[in-house]
Amino acid sequence: MTAKPMIALIVGILVFLLALSSIYTVTEGQRALVLRLGELVVNPKTGKPKVITPGIHFKVPFITKVRKFDVRLQNLDVESSRILTAEQKYVLVDYFTKWRIENLPLYYKRTGGYSYRAQLLLKQKINDALRAAFGNRKIKDVVSDDRLNIMELLKKKANESAQGLGITVSDVRIKGIDLPKEVRESVFQRMRTEREQVATKHRSQGKASAEAIKATADASVAVILATAKTDAQRIRAQGDTKAANIYIEAYSKNPKFYAFYRSLQAYHQIFKNKGTIMVIKPNSQFFQYFNKSHAKQAT
Repeated sequence: MTAKPMIALIVGILVFLLALSSIYTVTEGQRALVLRLGELVVNPKTGKPKVITPGIHFKVPFITKVRKFDVRLQNLDVESSRILTAEQKYVLVDYFTKWRIENLPLYYKRTGGYSYRAQLLLKQKINDALRAAFGNRKIKDVVSDDRLNIMELLKKKANESAQGLGITVSDVRIKGIDLPKEVRESVFQRMRTEREQVATKHRSQGKASAEAIKATADASVAVILATAKTDAQRIRAQGDTKAANIYIEAYSKNPKFYAFYRSLQAYHQIFKNKGTIMVIKPNSQFFQYFNKSHAKQAT
């Protein structure tokens, strides 16, 4: 091969490599920035840095450089961030956030185009928002339903802070809240003490209510018994009065027969038991109806 064909081949290869280095592709889900001698290329129409959209593009080789960035939704997963609560107790918060690049030139200027730096700055800003939110709340508040309000507040604060980085935060979720080992036992002990105090209060209230109910029942029983005794005495007095009137009426109709009948009842009560011994005079009034003269008079 002579010198001319060799030179032509070398020139052809150089032209091919030059053309190849002048073409670049931006895929879907990506955006790109063009840097000329380390400075962002500005769109002459808008006066703002030029953002390259997906497609095939050309550049001036050697003096320009293309930086491609993923503008799809990205995930930042953070574990065991130590956050101080209003009780001056540390808690370990696990959370994740979804974010994407919104303003690519600003993102490049603030982070140098490095994703790990953007995530580090975003983590610091969310942790600051967490400290502000947890600093006004107690542990029992942050682990209860108030967590939803905290996540909405975190999302709002993170978006406000992330605008200075050229990114937007679409979601912030708290995965878990745990206590450090050194404070876990003290917090649990305090919770147990609070529950025991509540239980003691309920028991004392129950005992007081039971005593009040018992006192009311005892008073009701005393009133009922007193009323029953009063009614019984009244009924018994009425019965005695009626019995006395019957006795008087019977006696007034036939006094002799009534006296005889009463004596027979007395005899029956005394002689119905065998072995009864009576020490009495034979002419006593008790045996007057055993005397013939009295017996005739009674008949």
